[in-house]
Amino acid sequence: MENLHKALRAHPKGRAKEEAVEVLLREIASRETAMCQDFLQRIVSASPLRIIHNDTKFNNVLLDRDDQPQCVIDLDTVMPGYVAFDFGDAIRTIINRGREDERDLNKVKLNVPLYEAYVKGYLEKAGAFLSDGEIESLLYGVYLLPFMQVVRFLTDYIEYDPYYKTQFSNHNLVRAQAQFKLLTELESQRDKLRSIIQHAITS
Repeated sequence: MENLHKALRAHPKGRAKEEAVEVLLREIASRETAMCQDFLQRIVSASPLRIIHNDTKFNNVLLDRDDQPQCVIDLDTVMPGYVAFDFGDAIRTIINRGREDERDLNKVKLNVPLYEAYVKGYLEKAGAFLSDGEIESLLYGVYLLPFMQVVRFLTDYIEYDPYYKTQFSNHNLVRAQAQFKLLTELESQRDKLRSIIQHAITS
């Protein structure tokens, strides 16, 4: 958020004045307190620091010809953090039926069965050592990580794309819009996503 505010000060009359950008800025502002104070503080207060990956995408696991996992790769992001961050980023990348840079926002839908399968498998392995507070914090990560990516993509767009590689002029804006649509889809299914975690704990 600090970087976003800096970008707005540095480029007040450029891309920040586009209507689509202003729409996203209003949506970000309406969630900033909840995400940066409520959700984040709940994660931090409930969780010990652990070694986490920080880029938990399926393509960062190498599989053999029988689709069995062999090892985790892309380890340059490994550092102390909170399990809700890794969990939330994994869900962000698997639950979206559309692409991360999907132009047709109608295609950004939730793959709830895949979410359910991931939650079940994750808690079967990690549930034995996670605290109750950490398990409760997982859902906060599900919302915090897409929100963070909306902010990061939009910041990069306002700054004229210095960080993320782009394939067309408004690529980072498209990414930000797709991530925001994902966030709203997640928000609309909050009770269902929470109940899936609770069911996995008790089953």
